[in-house]
Amino acid sequence: MIKATYKKYILNFKNPSGTSRGVLRTKETWFIILEENNKIGVGETGLFRGLSIDDVPNYEEKLIWVCKNINQGLEKLLPQIANLPSIQFGLEQAFLSLKSKYKFELFPSEFTKGNKSININGLIWMGEKQFMKDQIKEKLKTGFSCIKMKIGAIDFDAEIELLKSIRKEFSANEIELRVDANGAFSPKNALEKLERLSALKIHSIEQPIKQGQIQEMAALCAKTPLPIALDEELIGVFSSEEKQQLIETIQPQFIILKPSLVGGFAGSKEWINFATKNKADWWITSALESNIGLNAIAQFTFTLQSKLPQGLGTGGLFTNNFESPLEVKNGELHYNSNKNWDFNL
Repeated sequence: MIKATYKKYILNFKNPSGTSRGVLRTKETWFIILEENNKIGVGETGLFRGLSIDDVPNYEEKLIWVCKNINQGLEKLLPQIANLPSIQFGLEQAFLSLKSKYKFELFPSEFTKGNKSININGLIWMGEKQFMKDQIKEKLKTGFSCIKMKIGAIDFDAEIELLKSIRKEFSANEIELRVDANGAFSPKNALEKLERLSALKIHSIEQPIKQGQIQEMAALCAKTPLPIALDEELIGVFSSEEKQQLIETIQPQFIILKPSLVGGFAGSKEWINFATKNKADWWITSALESNIGLNAIAQFTFTLQSKLPQGLGTGGLFTNNFESPLEVKNGELHYNSNKNWDFNL
């Protein structure tokens, strides 16, 4: 018999982090802990308030129900919580963790042995121009060759100037620039803004307009001068039929998968399958999980062998994250197998 419990944990940002949804100072997360035959399994259900489809008032009640019904097993539980992607992901991790030789080695590979690393992008948070410029310099100094910049919070002209200043110093061959609008543009002005961005040899733009405007996004993807990546657009799309229809209708150039928001490993694989059939590429991004969730996402991502830089550099954002073997060096995520985990709630 498996015994299941859950715990809430509040992560504190080292620096308030600006997004188009406001400034983040803390991030709430939850853990599912399984116990069986003196073994422990841990999974993080990375709820993201204001973004997750399962940001519901009775979220804790859902966790209680899952813990009470844990002995139904993973395969039976997952379909019953299809509308709770973060809990699906936490369960997948917890069951893998329970079965694994080492609690936090969910997908043994050359990555977890410390022999290979994952290429990642450096994330630039929104803020005043100088603050953003300082972050860019820091990322370049620490060896990143791919930078992702969140745009849409300050004046667009100022953001264009910032990007121009990077391009004056670094060509597209030296630095890959990705931008994330988080739905900040309107369908009326999006194309004009994409044209201005494309002149700066931008790799791609995430979610230029708000999610849910399917026909407008499809029209934009058909005309865009630079590749568009769907991100928030994938949130809350549950059935295989809906996923397939969304990809076939919009025909994006890329999709971005956040396992906590799209139903974990199984949900991510299904999206990848539909994207690949429609000649769209993809990458995987963490969604401000602690090192527990980030570790699970990184190990899973490595097994998929994507050649694109992934969005997995968020482990160093918090003051009270858990000590882990994950390390960022020269724009790559490494697993230092000589370092131990320190997971205490």
